[in-house]
Amino acid sequence: MPSSRSITKATGKSSRGDISGGNRTNPKKRPGTKAVRRTSRPAPAKVATRARDNDVRLLRQSLGLSRKLFSRLCHYSERAIADWESGGALGGPSQQRMLELKRLYDGLVGVIDADFVGQWLQAPNDAFDGLKPLEVIERGQMDRIWRMIYLLESGVPT
Repeated sequence: MPSSRSITKATGKSSRGDISGGNRTNPKKRPGTKAVRRTSRPAPAKVATRARDNDVRLLRQSLGLSRKLFSRLCHYSERAIADWESGGALGGPSQQRMLELKRLYDGLVGVIDADFVGQWLQAPNDAFDGLKPLEVIERGQMDRIWRMIYLLESGVPT
């Protein structure tokens, strides 16, 4: 036997005699259909993903960096990088960071020969007040690198 608060299938009204004549959970609901009340939020999308075909290793090798330097660049431990390179799951923030670094690599390859990206990241640069581009990124100033890429691509004299 349904409880006194149950919703009847036929009318969509409460069996208590709801005077509003409608469904409390969804006032735009069509009459004659069953009301559905959510009791909890839907499950969030899966955040962690498995590294496909050693994407992290490929990115690190493309950048020409050791695990130690790559860990400085991506702000994660060498151990985490080793785990990802062996097929471990990337969480949301780490996946986002890898995507940012992949985009940076693609941008740099547009203005620098791919074989020299790693050397460029580790060499002091006058455009960054004598800092290495790796140090600029470590300090959270990746926008300075993107500005340089933009200026080089657009041909604007500095």
